[in-house]
Amino acid sequence: MCQTRRVTDVQAVTFRPRRTRTVAIAAAVAVALLFAVIGTALTTVGHGVFRTGDQAAMVGLGIVFGLGILSLARPRVQADAASIRVRNIIGAYELPWGAVRAIRLERNQPWLSLELENDDTVSVLAVQAVDKKHALAAIQELRRLHAAARTA
Repeated sequence: MCQTRRVTDVQAVTFRPRRTRTVAIAAAVAVALLFAVIGTALTTVGHGVFRTGDQAAMVGLGIVFGLGILSLARPRVQADAASIRVRNIIGAYELPWGAVRAIRLERNQPWLSLELENDDTVSVLAVQAVDKKHALAAIQELRRLHAAARTA
């Protein structure tokens, strides 16, 4: 998913992982439905009895687990002429292009990484190798913005 808007003479872009989002959404719905069905269908198990509170708790757990799975769909990268903003599953970064030395996706690497001027790296989970053409388009666009910022 790529969205663009005008920022000076350079387009701002947003990328999110495609396959991971699709799988995470489907899995979250499936888990929530499974817990809801099991929670409402079970009334007795062996010698135990599921009461209304137990059934509601099962449905609630399904929703909580589903939301946990949806957190895997959280990664996003936004970039414009001035900076790049990376939101991963846990944590976020906003970096000026001057702090970024290189944008890399090495062979057998699952996602993009930013090599910083201070020799640190920042993983960008929003651009994943499994997305193939979408990932390639994202890398090319991010490298274009990086090059434009370096020459400005």
